[in-house]
Amino acid sequence: MRDSQSLTGIFPSLQTAAPLSQENLWRSLSLFNLYRLILGGVLLLVPTIFGELFLLNALSQTEFYWVATAYTLLVLVSVLTIAFRRLSANLQLAFQICTDIAAIASLTYFGGGIQSNLGMLLLVSLALAGMIGRGRITLLFAALASIAMLLEHGYAVLVKDGVGAQFFQVGILSTSYFAVAWLAHTLSKYAVASERLAFRRGVDLSNMAEANRLMIQDMPDGVLVVDERGVVRQSNPGAERLLGYVFPSGGKTQLAECSPLLEAMFAAWRQNKALGHEVLRLPGTNKTVRVRFLPVQREGFWGVVVVLEDMQRAQEQAQQVKLAALGRLTANIAHEVRNPLSSISYATELLKEQRHDPAQARLFQIILDNTSRLNRIVQDVMLVNRRDRVQAESLELATRLEELIESVCQAEKVSRSVFELQVDPSCRVRFDRGHFEQVLWNLCRNALRYSQKRVGSVRLRAFTAEDGNAVLEVSDDGGGVSGEASQKLFEPFFTTDAGGTGLGLYIARELCDANGAMIEYRRALDGGACFRITFGSNDDS
Repeated sequence: MRDSQSLTGIFPSLQTAAPLSQENLWRSLSLFNLYRLILGGVLLLVPTIFGELFLLNALSQTEFYWVATAYTLLVLVSVLTIAFRRLSANLQLAFQICTDIAAIASLTYFGGGIQSNLGMLLLVSLALAGMIGRGRITLLFAALASIAMLLEHGYAVLVKDGVGAQFFQVGILSTSYFAVAWLAHTLSKYAVASERLAFRRGVDLSNMAEANRLMIQDMPDGVLVVDERGVVRQSNPGAERLLGYVFPSGGKTQLAECSPLLEAMFAAWRQNKALGHEVLRLPGTNKTVRVRFLPVQREGFWGVVVVLEDMQRAQEQAQQVKLAALGRLTANIAHEVRNPLSSISYATELLKEQRHDPAQARLFQIILDNTSRLNRIVQDVMLVNRRDRVQAESLELATRLEELIESVCQAEKVSRSVFELQVDPSCRVRFDRGHFEQVLWNLCRNALRYSQKRVGSVRLRAFTAEDGNAVLEVSDDGGGVSGEASQKLFEPFFTTDAGGTGLGLYIARELCDANGAMIEYRRALDGGACFRITFGSNDDS
């Protein structure tokens, strides 16, 4: 019982395992009482029906009848105590067996002695007690029965006309009591061992089933367990997302109902097992998936596990791995390029200070411009490698954006009126200060470059969304970005400006991801470009 209580805390489905054995014990006691009640009725009815014929050698028919009546009444008392469970199961069993021993020993005395063979009825009671009690207490009951029968016959020999030679018959009967009790005790031990083994196996199977269920539910890919009739026995949220179908809880759904295409593939796969790795586009959600069929055949169950692998997610993961490797490579290259680039720029500056004709001066200026552009590329590449060094702090957007706009106006030599700022004073975000300045500086310079540079051409708006997260939008009144180019805006080295490096927006996205924010492009209401940053939760704790 202690083991079962410690195991029920693992999974809730096992909480009924411990009370189940106790309930079986009470049910066995009820069935045992039913047998005793029938026995009492027989002991009352048979003498009444057959009369003198049944009790031809009886010492006292009246005493026999009253003992049988008292026995039946005690059985009825046991029925009531078991129904209301007033006593423990062990006490109930002991009371029933002791009642049987006393009653049958008395009935044997009044029913004609040991030759009436009424003592054989105790064999059934002892056998049932051994099955129910499952302990060595059954041997104690056998000893009590033997003592009762010896006392009954000894008293009959001393007081009545009992035959002393029949002590041998009493001894054989007592030996039978111990043999039956020992056999019942041995069988009960095997039954207990089997029950414990079955309980442990049930716990292991329940744990394994629960672990499999949790693993399937947590898998990002879709999983369907389908039997040989095409009925979906189990599914996970990934399958519902890819198929666009909500499976009813506890119900059985035909595979053809949720996806006729999968049902057709399943039928084809059953004919040819080589067709189990197909890539297709699901009609309901337009998702591209790879379908795999894994056969299952265990103990009469035949079915298949259908795995739906989201190809878009796999491609995104591959892209992330490729970009991470590219970032490390370019960072190392940039570090190696920086020193010779500085030497070229410094040597060009020295040569430019000497007297040269205009053509040579123009060549020197071209060298300086290109070295400056290469230096900007190197700096941008180095910034990509800094995305993991995040020191987030709480920033007040109203203050930080005003300071940033002033800096951009001074650096770009434009009027402050070009920028329009609308900020909710309560907007605060958690972001790395250096990363925030880098992202907003990049977005503001891009917006300024493509805007018409009139009053309010560049608009910065910060507000709190319905979900409680802060949102910042940077938009301009320029021509916007074409639909084809908007799909590649955040890819590294993609640019629509001949003088740009193509790393600004890529770095902005990486820094936003590192700080738990998301940046996206959308077209502004007036047709210009709009970049929206959705910040994560501002939890200072």
